[in-house]
Amino acid sequence: MQSLRMIENWPVPTAAAAVVRADGSVAGAYGPLEHRFPLASVTKPLAAYAALLAVEEGAVELDEPAGPEGSTVRHLLAHTSGLAFDEPRPMAEPGTRRIYSNAGFEALGDHIAKATDIPFPQYLHEAVLVPLGMTATELPGSPAKDGVSTVADLIRFAAELQAPRLLAPQTLAAAPQVVFPGLSGVLPGYGHQKPNDWGLGFEIRDGKSPHWTGASSSPRTFGHFGQSGTFLWVDPDARAACVALADRAFGPWAIEAWPPLTDAVLAELAQTA
Repeated sequence: MQSLRMIENWPVPTAAAAVVRADGSVAGAYGPLEHRFPLASVTKPLAAYAALLAVEEGAVELDEPAGPEGSTVRHLLAHTSGLAFDEPRPMAEPGTRRIYSNAGFEALGDHIAKATDIPFPQYLHEAVLVPLGMTATELPGSPAKDGVSTVADLIRFAAELQAPRLLAPQTLAAAPQVVFPGLSGVLPGYGHQKPNDWGLGFEIRDGKSPHWTGASSSPRTFGHFGQSGTFLWVDPDARAACVALADRAFGPWAIEAWPPLTDAVLAELAQTA
């Protein structure tokens, strides 16, 4: 895809990107696909997928207590547990505010580790990474932000997010639906959003503005971006997903560069549909 060549002009040392169709085929890829990048918060969708597998296996339930008092697994996945951004300190009653929380995902990882008697990084490895053949991906620390992966591996995950082999289709279909609708909150890097809709571990595009996806992205688009200069989105209306990884911290360059890439990708997909 010619649109992916836009990453050549990004002010970053290294970048790679790919587009994956809903049938799992690769529409295009560009850059060093085997280069390992820190994912930052693009780790969260991987951790959420492992959590949903734990639910399906019966190890945990979405509505069982987890995290601070009154919170559940569902609250932790949807950033509504009330925990602060980067410390396990309650700032609100569960279910009342959308407080984006690394601490919440770390509490989620601890909860699943206790329920399964398996350290969360190992659980993610065995439940998600090995079955999908994501051999270059690892989680050396926090399930909120410490993943490392390649575009080649995330192509496999992007395919799974569109045609699941590990999760039941109905489980995956529920993940990008709004959980606790109507809650406002801050989308990191993009300011206060009302509402700041989120699913089970996935951020939902809806009508948010400004946003890291494109002006032509459908409201149903879901995914995540990371402060290390990374993003992954799935647009069900376009029947495609896009992953882009870079090694420069998120900042004004990404705010300027990401939406035009997404719009160009969507336009090229529409021309070839």
